[in-house]
Amino acid sequence: MVKSLWRGRLTHRWVFGLALAAILGALILVVVGPRESPSTDGTGVPSAESSTQKALPNTSPTASPKPKKSAPRSTEPASVPPATADYRALASAAAVAVYSWDTRNSSYSDVYARIRGWWFVLPDGSNPLAVLVQEFEATGVNAGSFASLAGQGAYRVATFESMACDNELVKVRERPAPWVGLHVCTVRLKVIDQTVSSSNSYTAPVSVMANCPPAATAPPDRCQMVGFYASTSRIVY
Repeated sequence: MVKSLWRGRLTHRWVFGLALAAILGALILVVVGPRESPSTDGTGVPSAESSTQKALPNTSPTASPKPKKSAPRSTEPASVPPATADYRALASAAAVAVYSWDTRNSSYSDVYARIRGWWFVLPDGSNPLAVLVQEFEATGVNAGSFASLAGQGAYRVATFESMACDNELVKVRERPAPWVGLHVCTVRLKVIDQTVSSSNSYTAPVSVMANCPPAATAPPDRCQMVGFYASTSRIVY
């Protein structure tokens, strides 16, 4: 009787203990709950906040590429004279061409050929190319000095400053042009002689002869240079 009663009490205590353990376990699950990964929304899918953080671009400063150095530009004008019937425009362009050269890009022969392209020899031969060579050397450079200047990386830049033409020149008023269409302009230039170690700036005059329509020896639609003077004794004032 006592054993049966004890056995019954043990059975009731064991059942009660199991029930209490089950209730405590359920409470723990409800309070604590399952842990979620910080990168998901509890369903295994990455959260919007996490995706946004991953999508943010890298804003750390980056080194920008250094600009490439360009090669030095030539200081020489084009070798082809402008096709114009404006004798003033031709004279100013011709004067700049006569005084501009660059030993870094051209030889003396190249410079001569370029200026030769401006000089139109008249049918009567009154303006031979020998005069061209003489007057170009009057600008202060010849084949020998040009080679020496090339060793110094020398170049010369000329820019237009002012000009007087035809009756604006006293000598032309005293001795007018021998035919209609022949014009004389004296152009004043600002010249800079530059080497790797020195720079020299000065003003230089050049007298340019332009042959234009209606001259019989000129093209019907444009002017041509038929000569220039750089020698001090031959400048037309």
